[in-house]
Amino acid sequence: MWKLIRRNPHLLTPRNGITYPRIVAHGSSNYCTSQTHDPVREISEILTQKNWQFLLNSSEIPKKLNPDVIQSVLRQNRTVDPKRLLDFFIWSEQKMGTLHDLDVLSVLVVVLCNSSSYVTARNLIDRMIYTRKSPFLVLGSVEKCYRECDGSKDVVFDMLIDRYTKLGLFVEAVDVFLGLRNVPFVPSLLSCNSLLRELLRINKIELFWKVFDRMGEMKMGIDVYTYSSVIDAHFKSGNVDGAKRVFLEMGEKGCSPNVVTYNMVINGLCRAGRLDEAVETKNSMNERGVVPDKYTYATLVNGYCRGRRLSEAKLVLSEMLDVGLKPDVIAYNALIDGFVRQGNTEEAFRIKDEMVTHGVHMELVNYNTLLNGVCKTGKMDKAREILDEMIRMGCRPDSRTYTSLIEGYCRKHDMVSAFEMFDEMKKRNLAPTVVTYSVIVNGLCGCRNLDRANSFLEEMVSCGLKPNAIIYHALISTYAKEGKIEEAEMILQRMKGQGISPDVFCYNSVIIGFCRTNKLDTATAYLNEMLARGLKPNEYTYGAFVQGICKVGDMKMADRYFNDMLANGLVSNDFIYTFLIEGHCKAGNITEAFSAFTRMLGYKIVPDVQIYYVLINALSRNGKIQEALGVFSELCEKGLIPDVYIYNSLISGFCKLGDTEKAIQLCEEMCIKGTNPSIVTYNALIDGLCKAGDVEKAENLFHGISEKGLTPNSVTYASMIDGYCKSGNVAAAFQLLDEMPLKGVQADTFVYHALLDGCCKNGKLEDARELFHNMLHKGFVKTRSYNTLIDGLCKRRMLQEANHLLEDMLEKKIEPNHVTYTTLISHHCKAHNMTAAKRLFVEMQAMNLTPTTITYTSLLHGYNLIGNRLEVFALFQRMLAEGVEPDKVTYYVVIDAHCKEGNLEEAWKLRDEMLKKGFPMNLATYDSLIQALCRKEEFEEVLKLLNGIGEAGLTLSVAACSAIASSLQKAGNLDKAEEVLERMVWFKWISNSASLADLIDANQNTAKSDDPVNLVEQVAS
Repeated sequence: MWKLIRRNPHLLTPRNGITYPRIVAHGSSNYCTSQTHDPVREISEILTQKNWQFLLNSSEIPKKLNPDVIQSVLRQNRTVDPKRLLDFFIWSEQKMGTLHDLDVLSVLVVVLCNSSSYVTARNLIDRMIYTRKSPFLVLGSVEKCYRECDGSKDVVFDMLIDRYTKLGLFVEAVDVFLGLRNVPFVPSLLSCNSLLRELLRINKIELFWKVFDRMGEMKMGIDVYTYSSVIDAHFKSGNVDGAKRVFLEMGEKGCSPNVVTYNMVINGLCRAGRLDEAVETKNSMNERGVVPDKYTYATLVNGYCRGRRLSEAKLVLSEMLDVGLKPDVIAYNALIDGFVRQGNTEEAFRIKDEMVTHGVHMELVNYNTLLNGVCKTGKMDKAREILDEMIRMGCRPDSRTYTSLIEGYCRKHDMVSAFEMFDEMKKRNLAPTVVTYSVIVNGLCGCRNLDRANSFLEEMVSCGLKPNAIIYHALISTYAKEGKIEEAEMILQRMKGQGISPDVFCYNSVIIGFCRTNKLDTATAYLNEMLARGLKPNEYTYGAFVQGICKVGDMKMADRYFNDMLANGLVSNDFIYTFLIEGHCKAGNITEAFSAFTRMLGYKIVPDVQIYYVLINALSRNGKIQEALGVFSELCEKGLIPDVYIYNSLISGFCKLGDTEKAIQLCEEMCIKGTNPSIVTYNALIDGLCKAGDVEKAENLFHGISEKGLTPNSVTYASMIDGYCKSGNVAAAFQLLDEMPLKGVQADTFVYHALLDGCCKNGKLEDARELFHNMLHKGFVKTRSYNTLIDGLCKRRMLQEANHLLEDMLEKKIEPNHVTYTTLISHHCKAHNMTAAKRLFVEMQAMNLTPTTITYTSLLHGYNLIGNRLEVFALFQRMLAEGVEPDKVTYYVVIDAHCKEGNLEEAWKLRDEMLKKGFPMNLATYDSLIQALCRKEEFEEVLKLLNGIGEAGLTLSVAACSAIASSLQKAGNLDKAEEVLERMVWFKWISNSASLADLIDANQNTAKSDDPVNLVEQVAS
């Protein structure tokens, strides 16, 4: 055995040396001083007499008694009858009071042990221990008296260790044992085994190894009981392999394991989940002549049940019966509990019947196990039957019985029956426990009855029970889920005020609540408080922050919390990945979303349909429909079934891109695969077909909706009405509006706006006005409504009525927006009403509305039309100073103005700036530049521009070609005119047969009859 100790320091080796105090002898060695000599001699002489008590009482001795005298008497008379010495000690205490002198007690203990009076000696040792003096002082006193009083039986030391152990003073018992290193005494193996066994029982593993190591230092022999204890210690320390090595070492050292040792090994292996090794060990018992007992089989049954290998547990039970062993209540209960945990209550009841058949009576533990199982599966009628059977069989229910029943009813939200059980429990004088109140409070919280839950909490406290974090978590969590986060916070504060430390779950509930309501600063404060209390956030803590921060769109912060979670060794779940991916998708960060998705796959987390939906929806909304199809294919390859939301995202994406044919194919595919389209599916298809101009097909889909068991909603009607209006069929749109109330569908703002827009665009202004007044009556009129009608009136040149609508808006406190003013300004400019346009421009800014590029461009065009080019140039500079970016139309207008003023240098600068920004030239701008160049007779530049027009695929008008030829002819540059003619023919702007004279004649005729080119129409072309 000691060879094994040296080989493996973690098995049976001495632990690190610990210095223990030296034993100090208590009292003086000179017991018979001059003061005590005479009384001691006198008492000793009297003790030899039969009537010693009478003689002592009749003398002056009682007045001379003190601890030194008594100790000296005991020492000098240690060979006298121990009973007489004990009687003398008792007589002395009657005269002096109880003696606590360790040396007096030690002398008497040694004397009594010498005479084998162990029971009395044991009682005196207990008295020594009860003095609460240091165990080292007690041991020192006993050792000194043993040495000086000729102690003959060292069992006194074993008794001292044993009494400390039996009195539950295990640390002191170990102190005495280890203190024996200064005493020439080796305790008995029986005493050591007893101490080791008790230390294991109370799980004092560190003290166990100190004692065992000291045994090795003392070169003590080791028996089967010591080995068994060491094996058990290794198992309790989690060192399964160490326990097995010690078990093997036993056989090598000639110490045969007994059934207790085998049972210990089997039990340890079962607890470690190494069931197959446990079975092998059990099978080896017979080979070594050790017969398995009931405990062996019961241990294996329990091990298999804990490992959820219930069929094998039943086989072990059958084998147990076959070998003539009768399973006890514990073995059967392990099997019943196993099936209950598996949810197989029918088999649990079959085992119960088999148990009764074999003559094993059901006990409370069996009934409670069955009851707990049926209550958790919601079979409350069966639970009541069990309760009735218990009572009928004389088995008295306990608090656990009723708590299980109450919990079962609470799970079913049957609080009436739960309270009936609670009242019955009280009638049976069974005190509700913390668990009972916890179950009821949790049940009430589940039913959202928070007022009564709080009342029960108060009742619990009034009964002297202290609520725990579990009860408070139920309340905090429910308040948070109900959106009453302030109340949840108050519960948390009350909990802390009562000295109950909140756990991670309590903090999580509050943090989740504040994150859901976007109060992230408060949530962060509780996270910091949680950390300050030494609590570690879990994945739900971080998940709350990731979800909350994603909602507000701060994806950098969301990524930081996510990465912190991973850095702290936590594994994200699919919900957190969904929040993160969805947050990135909403922010348009598709690359980051796929990065998170890839990381998720790297952690072997299988994405569900929801995550695929988030990715597909994001790609579809961002126009990346082919990428969305790629993700869709991956989803299908993984065996996942796409739901209607995924199909809707793809269908909507294709419709927005105008590919209605592919959208319809997907709709047909989803039907084939058993996924029924929803009204959202049809809405997307109808809207897509209408926008693609295929109103007839949209109409067919619309009329077929009811056949699919679906009902059109306001979105369906709005899409169809908009389609009719865009196709010019306003009458059909009004028919649908009239149909809506008959179908039980209320027309909303979108429906009326679609119809109003259709009326205006189709010139049905009377219908538009009537519809508008109807919308006013229904409260549907918004800024958009006014804008639509104003635009319709302006396009019909009804500017005065449009102005009145703006005034009406302001009177009704409906705020105009930049579209309102820009529409009016644009049409006033086209009508050359620049005074009105400027007034609207000033009024717009006074209302803190920022003019847009279109607003400025409309004004620039208006001033250019009336020839006020100085105002054009000043307004353009103001536009740039205000940080408003010009668009291509802006450049066209300003270039035209500079050309008309002859500012070719400025015109060329703007032309270059425009091209640098990627804006193309239009024909009208080319024409403006050509005309200006012709006036300045810069014909080389004209030729370059003609090449630019031809290369851009534009066609110069015959009138423009004639004007260029005429300019060249007037300048006398006929050679250049011929070259221009060749270019015009080359680009097929004029026929091959046309001559220079034809072009010049055409220009002269145009000048007499044709109107000037309207620049606005050219800009719009």
